[in-house]
Amino acid sequence: MSEWIQHADATLRRAGRRAGGARRAVVGLLDGEHCCLSAQEIHERLAAERPVGLASVYRALEQLAAAELLQRVDVGDGVVRYEPVRGDDHHHHIVCRDCGKVEPFHDPLLERAVSDVSDRVRHRISGHEIVLHGACPDCSSG
Repeated sequence: MSEWIQHADATLRRAGRRAGGARRAVVGLLDGEHCCLSAQEIHERLAAERPVGLASVYRALEQLAAAELLQRVDVGDGVVRYEPVRGDDHHHHIVCRDCGKVEPFHDPLLERAVSDVSDRVRHRISGHEIVLHGACPDCSSG
């Protein structure tokens, strides 16, 4: 069992939340993902393996997000996506304007620029999210 799954289970148990089958399935699925997924995408992937209700998926996601175990990601298309909060996996997202594919990316120079802005403004920056939009290689080669 991964460290994030153990942390999620312990955090929710301390909050008085019992582990249901749908939540365990959602946590297990998200633990293996490298980028964000919508509730519908999560439901479709889980339903391919076992019966699970969409409402149960949404309930699990809300519990996990309320416990700050998931980050809600808005890439500007009106669909909320979710991904695990892991201290060692900060990344941003790039979205294809044509096919809608969302991919994570890391950029140390971008992080340095954000840090420089933080040094110049009066606000204490606690987090940031950057979403870039463009055409992916598949869509731009056609």
